[in-house]
Amino acid sequence: MKPINFSNKQINTIAHIVIWVIVFSLPFILYKTNTRPRYEISDAEKYRFQYVAICTNFLWVGVFYLNALVLIPKLAYRKKVTLYFISIILLFFCCISLHYILFKLIVVIYPFIFLNGVLFNLAPFLLAIAISTIWQMWSDKLRSEKLMMEKQQENLKTELSFLRSQISPHFFLNVLNNVVALVRLKSDNLEPTIMKLSSLMKYMLYETDEEKVLLKSEAEYLQSYIDLQQQRFGGKVKINADIQVDSEWYEIEPMLLIPFVENAFKHGIGLIESPQINISLQATGNVLSFSVKNKFNNAVSEIKDKTSGIGLTNVKRRLNLLYGSGHRLTIEQKDNWFTVFLTINLYQ
Repeated sequence: MKPINFSNKQINTIAHIVIWVIVFSLPFILYKTNTRPRYEISDAEKYRFQYVAICTNFLWVGVFYLNALVLIPKLAYRKKVTLYFISIILLFFCCISLHYILFKLIVVIYPFIFLNGVLFNLAPFLLAIAISTIWQMWSDKLRSEKLMMEKQQENLKTELSFLRSQISPHFFLNVLNNVVALVRLKSDNLEPTIMKLSSLMKYMLYETDEEKVLLKSEAEYLQSYIDLQQQRFGGKVKINADIQVDSEWYEIEPMLLIPFVENAFKHGIGLIESPQINISLQATGNVLSFSVKNKFNNAVSEIKDKTSGIGLTNVKRRLNLLYGSGHRLTIEQKDNWFTVFLTINLYQ
């Protein structure tokens, strides 16, 4: 069942109508349950009193919106509590004064009893203040949450664009250089290499525009990236990759996993003895288990970390925003091994 969107104008209008039906009916309930009047009054005079009550009801409309749109934003939110309560008291006495004027204009022959007027109007006044306060705070909270969600979505889009640009340009240049070499050698690996590079570019440029992609597509993207890196480094780097997805219908936000793999190749090669990278991706029972492990050189990593790591920071933020407690990310540096372990609860 689709949840009701309370920001919808129609729902908002209905809610206001319900509020005013409650507020407008309260004086009549109080009037009927009140003690017997001091004076015997005719039916015509009863209508006069009811007419005064109806006119007084419109005061509560003004009280509601004055409190919601002026007093709360200008005073309560700015922590001017004393001034806010003084304003509420003055507003009540203004309402009593207007009620007195209405009473004198409509009910001519009966005297106005101030205490009765206060008792009669205090309950609807306080109700209007209470409802308008709750309404305004609730509306502001919804508006704030909506704005926060919009900002977060914009941040996610920005970060995704940044992650795309973070895929090392040197990687593509080296792959293209490999292609040139394969052309010269007339190698049988030329066509598979071009196909992998093509699928890599297609995924980055087109499929990642979607809010979610098939995990299978993300896995194929990772595999193509790893295969091209394997071809690039050959036997210089030992790469162990185990990627298995048991369902074709799992979905995941795009570009969530590649930063960890790219980070492994960025920091797991170079001035490292017997470089090795282990990558594992398993998705079973709606749970994704992903790990990346690479050797690293402490001295070299400390220099690189001053200007790198932005991609990992962004992907951590995306994971927190998208999955919250539905994911667990562990990053360890121990015994010259850098290990990332990630689990995500997937929903089909």
